[in-house]
Amino acid sequence: MPHAPRTLRFGANYTPTRGWFHHWLDFDLDEVRADLDSVAELGLDHVRVFPLWPLFQPNRTLIRPRAVEQLVALADAAADRGLDVAVDGLQGHLSSFDFLPSWTATWHRRGIFDDPDVIAGQAEYLRTLAAALADRPHFLGMTVGNEINQFAGDPHPDPDRITPDQARRWLERMLAACEEGAPGRFHLHAEYDAVWYRDGHPFTPAQAARLGAATAVHSWVFNGTAQRHGPTGTATEHHAAYLIELSKAWAADPHRPVWLQEVGAPAPLIGPEDAVRFAEATVENALDCPDLWGVTWWCSHDVSRGLADFPELEYGLGLLTNDRRGKPVGAALARVARRWRGREHHPAPRSTALVLDAGGVPRAPDRSVCAPGGAFFEAWASLTAQGVRPAVVLAEHSRDAAHLSARGITEVLRVPEVT
Repeated sequence: MPHAPRTLRFGANYTPTRGWFHHWLDFDLDEVRADLDSVAELGLDHVRVFPLWPLFQPNRTLIRPRAVEQLVALADAAADRGLDVAVDGLQGHLSSFDFLPSWTATWHRRGIFDDPDVIAGQAEYLRTLAAALADRPHFLGMTVGNEINQFAGDPHPDPDRITPDQARRWLERMLAACEEGAPGRFHLHAEYDAVWYRDGHPFTPAQAARLGAATAVHSWVFNGTAQRHGPTGTATEHHAAYLIELSKAWAADPHRPVWLQEVGAPAPLIGPEDAVRFAEATVENALDCPDLWGVTWWCSHDVSRGLADFPELEYGLGLLTNDRRGKPVGAALARVARRWRGREHHPAPRSTALVLDAGGVPRAPDRSVCAPGGAFFEAWASLTAQGVRPAVVLAEHSRDAAHLSARGITEVLRVPEVT
């Protein structure tokens, strides 16, 4: 089925150089402008930004007007530099740290996904942020939160356990709040890879691939991929492309956009000598996937060594140093962005598909076969190493001629057939 080609987007997840995301406590617009200047100089076209939920909504019925004004000022500063802005609302979880408001914790402990009062407060918060930006032409839309699914199950040390039905209802409510605040914008939700890889996780692949304006994938090869396949292995350099194609297996729309919303080169698994190669290969392989919306690198700037207790890998993930100097990995992404600026993106369909049996839609109870070391993951990587460009099709759809035709699939293979 023909579809309109897209112009690719290239951006960065904005990590402020002064104070990291704690900068909201001492918001300095001049510092923000200097940071955004350095991002714009790379030739990128958007940033994803992160209000800290406890600072913006310290009480369930108090959304701080001054904090919202600062978010709008940041968005306007980005627009002045030609950068569109996507906003994540419920932070939630960032770089190993959790940020939950006190009205959900300890003496006020209640589930963030199933308590009616908490849900109402979250919805009003998301609606308020979206409404504040709704008239800004450079505002792309809201992401409900950053990898907030990690609060819903293992390995979180204190999870709010819910069912898949509760997860779906929560997502639908949050997305509706974003739409109410800013109708017609690019609103979506984003999970870390437990949604694709962990059996029994309440946030499901079908939810990720069917709710919201696009599917977001976060590609981190420290999940066992680089440990198993090395920094230059096929599975490592194609991990982002794999997640993009894996997500399409559950999509109802055969041309639903997929946003590679986070990807980075984590040391020491990807060492300095391999970082540029990894970045170039990862992005180019992702660009070989039809229906890609864009690539947003994690992150814009390195974390200051003056801040304590981050996992070691978090300090060096930026495209730029903490004092806004260029890095080779930033130059590499800038080259790709320049090459694609203004060009339409329409790679050939992936006509060969590998059949995935994850135990059935919608819950995918056996999705661990998709994880690094799983039979399906390794078969897909093996096919890719052989020069095949494999798509992914669910077993339920593997004999559906209309489904296969809509995706341009002409051949299906099963895992036992892959050598």
